[in-house]
Amino acid sequence: MMNSTLLQAAPNAGIMQLVLLGGMILVFYFFMIRPQSQKAKKAKKFQEDLQKGDKIVTIAGIHGIVNKVNEDSTLQIEVSPGSFIKIEKSAISMEWSDQLNKAAATSK
Repeated sequence: MMNSTLLQAAPNAGIMQLVLLGGMILVFYFFMIRPQSQKAKKAKKFQEDLQKGDKIVTIAGIHGIVNKVNEDSTLQIEVSPGSFIKIEKSAISMEWSDQLNKAAATSK
């Protein structure tokens, strides 16, 4: 008798494991993968929309003002009066640049 009840419970346990696995995949997607991809899209749009005169901060912490947007996905930035460096657009930190611009707007 006991063996037959164990055999009947086994298929249900397999289905429950699949449901749990599916639930875990959904949680990972909605809490980790999706927000990260949205953040990457925002950063890419931010880097594409850069124009001359924008104040930026690189991921290395270098502050500057965009002087020229080049066709090869690079920027020429002025780090001090008359001093220019060429950097990749991907080296711009969207978060730090936003904080810099918000701080400048509130101090005016």
